[in-house]
Amino acid sequence: MLKVYGITNCSTVKKARVWLDEHQIAYEFHDYKKQGVPADLLDDWIKQLSWEALVNRRGTTWRKLSPEEQAAVTDASSAKALMLASPSVIKRPLVVKGKKALLLGFDENEWAQKLS
Repeated sequence: MLKVYGITNCSTVKKARVWLDEHQIAYEFHDYKKQGVPADLLDDWIKQLSWEALVNRRGTTWRKLSPEEQAAVTDASSAKALMLASPSVIKRPLVVKGKKALLLGFDENEWAQKLS
């Protein structure tokens, strides 16, 4: 089964969940705000996708960081610390099957290719 990681009130996550429901694709939802970021899985995601891809530098959470805090994110270790402290900075949704990260973000065409 697919597991979708994100934040309930994120508009992109909402669109992705509607898409999954419309295509009758079963999934389990993991809310970072309520359930936290699984630190053990975060290492796998960083290896599979890169910390640069996971950190959403376009989002509100990133923009609210001070220039010093932003500049301190220079490698996987510092990015992981930020993602654990501020889960909203993780690009979303993240779709995982087993231990394999399949999709990051929501692009309807990419989702149709990989999930249909």
